[in-house]
Amino acid sequence: MRKLILQMQTSVDGYVSAAQEDLDWQVWNWGPDWNWDPALREYFNSVFDNVGTILLSRPMIEEGYLDHWRRTAEQHTGDPEYRFARKITDVEKVVVTSKRLSSRWDKTTIANGDLGDVVRKIKQGDGSNIITFGGTRFAESLIRHGLPDELQLFVNPTAVGAGGSIFGSAQNNGLRLAHIASQAYACGIVVNRYALKN
Repeated sequence: MRKLILQMQTSVDGYVSAAQEDLDWQVWNWGPDWNWDPALREYFNSVFDNVGTILLSRPMIEEGYLDHWRRTAEQHTGDPEYRFARKITDVEKVVVTSKRLSSRWDKTTIANGDLGDVVRKIKQGDGSNIITFGGTRFAESLIRHGLPDELQLFVNPTAVGAGGSIFGSAQNNGLRLAHIASQAYACGIVVNRYALKN
């Protein structure tokens, strides 16, 4: 069984997006100025070193995720700190959607169907880890179905007050997590890793 990692940036008060859309709350907003410290960059790359498939939502791919990282990989050819961007370009991508979508992206499969069924089938296949990111509703749906094996929450040193949460399905019954590890980094981010308790 392959491991599914859900990796999200969050605020210190637990939101993965801010209600105030123009609020600059992430230490790194995925732009050209990568201001994470070297140790966090290396950790981020090390996660991708063990990834064989990237699981994406339709909105994320339509908003330019793959195009952005392809350009980034081309701009940083040979730079070891950007090997994650080359990995995004090189590995298999699966886009889960209930709507018709034609793929114009290399090594990308469009998977129509029930989210739980599609992801369980991918996890039962051969290969290394699967990584996924969001957005908010996609990540929340994955958690509601009990699909991630590990949550990696990159907690930014910012409170946003209100916004989107990936834990909406926990409102009625709660959600118990098993702590795996935590690590603080010089740029202010703390990476908390959890497993879902079944």
